[in-house]
Amino acid sequence: MDDFVRNKLLEWGLSEWVEKFKDEQIDAESLCELDDREIDNLITKAGPRVKFKKKLKLLKLEQEHEEAAGLVQCEQEHEEVPDVVQVLPSTSDTGKRKSDLQSDASRLQSPAKRQRQSMPGFAESIILSDVKNIMTFVHARLNDQDKLSAFLKKKISDLETDKRELVGVFGKTGAGKSSLINAIIKEKNLLPSGSINACTSVMIKLEANTHSSEYEAEIEFITKEEWNDELWSFRQFLRNKKNQDKEDEDYHDAVEKLSALYGEDWRRSFENLMDRKYFKEIPEFLESRRKILTCESANELSAEFVKYTRSDSKQGEGNEGKKWFWPLVKCVTVRVPTNPFLQHVTLVDLPGNGDCNKSRDQMWKGILGNCSTVWIVTEINRAASEKEAWEILESVSSLIGNGGKCQQIHFICTKSDLLDDSDDLSSADVHDLITERNVQATDAIKKEFNKQSKIRKHFTDDSFKVFTVSSKEFLKENYLSPEETEIPKLQRFLQDLNDCHSETVNYVTRAHRILSLIQGAISRGVDSKKGEVCEELERNMSLQLDNVRKEMEDTYTAFKKCLDDGVEKSKCSYGEKLKNFLYDGKNGGAFYNLLKCVVENGGVYKPKKGKPINLNMKLASCLIDSIGAEFRKTFLNEVKCGAFSGVINTFTLNADSLIEEYQNAELQLRFLKTEEEKIEAKLNRIIQKQMKKVYSSLTETVENIMEEGYKKALAFTGEDTLYNMRETIKNHVHSKKDMFEQAKNTMLEKLHDLMVYVLETLEKTMKESIGLSFKAEECLLPDVSTELKMVKKHYDLLVGTPDDEI
Repeated sequence: MDDFVRNKLLEWGLSEWVEKFKDEQIDAESLCELDDREIDNLITKAGPRVKFKKKLKLLKLEQEHEEAAGLVQCEQEHEEVPDVVQVLPSTSDTGKRKSDLQSDASRLQSPAKRQRQSMPGFAESIILSDVKNIMTFVHARLNDQDKLSAFLKKKISDLETDKRELVGVFGKTGAGKSSLINAIIKEKNLLPSGSINACTSVMIKLEANTHSSEYEAEIEFITKEEWNDELWSFRQFLRNKKNQDKEDEDYHDAVEKLSALYGEDWRRSFENLMDRKYFKEIPEFLESRRKILTCESANELSAEFVKYTRSDSKQGEGNEGKKWFWPLVKCVTVRVPTNPFLQHVTLVDLPGNGDCNKSRDQMWKGILGNCSTVWIVTEINRAASEKEAWEILESVSSLIGNGGKCQQIHFICTKSDLLDDSDDLSSADVHDLITERNVQATDAIKKEFNKQSKIRKHFTDDSFKVFTVSSKEFLKENYLSPEETEIPKLQRFLQDLNDCHSETVNYVTRAHRILSLIQGAISRGVDSKKGEVCEELERNMSLQLDNVRKEMEDTYTAFKKCLDDGVEKSKCSYGEKLKNFLYDGKNGGAFYNLLKCVVENGGVYKPKKGKPINLNMKLASCLIDSIGAEFRKTFLNEVKCGAFSGVINTFTLNADSLIEEYQNAELQLRFLKTEEEKIEAKLNRIIQKQMKKVYSSLTETVENIMEEGYKKALAFTGEDTLYNMRETIKNHVHSKKDMFEQAKNTMLEKLHDLMVYVLETLEKTMKESIGLSFKAEECLLPDVSTELKMVKKHYDLLVGTPDDEI
């Protein structure tokens, strides 16, 4: 045993165990390698053993951040001059070389951002790891005996946040969606394509694997009860179809699902389809667990998870015994190791119309409402006239616009390299034809967007962008340069999304300011003037809260006026809307089947193709239209603007200006600046989440009131069923016409509750932060001057210069 171990045991109050450690020849190197079993043998008493483990953990953390700091310093000292960029041959008409294009882009970035992007990824990960270790070490040194220490411990625990951006991707089978995603994230063989047909009901999420170097797929199933209910529905539906038209989409949907999972067995008998023999490969489904697949390559994982997302279009060609489990799957999350495009971004491949399965449909709505960007993928040769693409966008526009948080729609035209009769043309001619058609397609799509009145209620020209891409050309470069394929544009878009939430920059900034508060509280340099500082801060807070309150009162008044107008229009027009839906030119068995599907599903029917039908939304449409413009103005999806005319984002205690006057309070004031930014970000997230509930409350109130009428209509059987269903729905609406007033009141109530919560949370949080920064009683805090210096160095490196603010 060496002096280091002996001194540590004495320092930790474990002197009685010195001889035991000496007998076992524990030295400085082996001390930090001890595992739990060896510690149990060395220290046989529980009390001292717990104490030793805690002290050893802290010792390891100290050593780790000292080593990490040395690595970063070494990397900075030996940073090499970048290699001279080789001049490349021109790949476009502009004649610009690659280095020119890169420098043009870099000139548009701030010096701080350029420095962060040029920083080696290893160095940035080391900085993050180091600062996390420092904060864990500081957290352990804080006691729980006073309010300030408990407050600081909570702030350190709250540092761990991973804000993810969701990008929703829509596109019909064969549009090139899988090839596009594979090309963008540089994983050529990850998502399967070709003869394998996509299943339109399974959602696929793609994100970074942050805990392993393997490729991973996590499969989430619907419940056994849900599948049993679907089997019962299929049985009833197929029985009724025996003497009816078997060519409709619902019939084929039922047959497709049953055949994928059971082969031909379901045709012989519907009995025992829940037997365990059908689920031998997926015991997780019966046990209500998620299935995890792990592989070393993208190719291997793709081959493994394809049966959970797709079915083979060549059934019967050697695939008779093969099972496809996608009818049982709700969602597949694919995790890709070390992928820079997915670090803080999740790409979600979404079905176009949700699903008749309630849990799938709820997940679909939830994901869609949280997408900050939506990609509509379609083939270029019919992009502007592609009916299905525009129908999808129209049907989801209210969910992603006023009812969601979508800021951008990207209309992506694939297969831009495919031309008819191009075999006899030169490469230059093919290049010119492709680029010319790309321009024409872009213009045609923008003109078509301008015609889409329902979509434009939620989105402006600035939020709509068109991309003409070729995944094939991006990889092969036969006729187009990579930049001309526009794949790099989409890659840069994803990188910008990742950069918005740079984990390292955000974490280090907040850590730096927490340490500033601790050190400021220790120094007590502000004691003589802390009363003055507090008065200034509280005066500023009161004025700012008044501004927020005034804006919210104006918003409430504006909403009420719009909704009053919507109620009057609804009362005047609901009869005509019902007539158009229930009667006009709609007779016979086809409409009976459609109406029955509508009432069975609470007023909503989602066919496999075509526009979904939502009677509740039709009835609430005047209310929705009346509030649309005011809602969009109040709850802007653009993060920089913020809700309530940006009054939350502009809330400030003016800490920056106070620093000049009260320099001794600089550390506390910088911490308050962080608290400001943090509560603003938190409230904006809450507002974005709650505003969706405020917006959807109009349709939901109508849906709840209509539920009783749908149940009555569904109960009819016999010869006059269609007539009775129509009359029942019509009479129910007439008897409940006050539902428009109820819907208005529900929305205003939810809006009021949100406003009260925001105001109270803002005031309570900032009061607590001011109080604990300047009014806290004397308490024993650790000296963190060394840690503050280390984090300050990292902070200065990340933001570019010591005086820069992020």
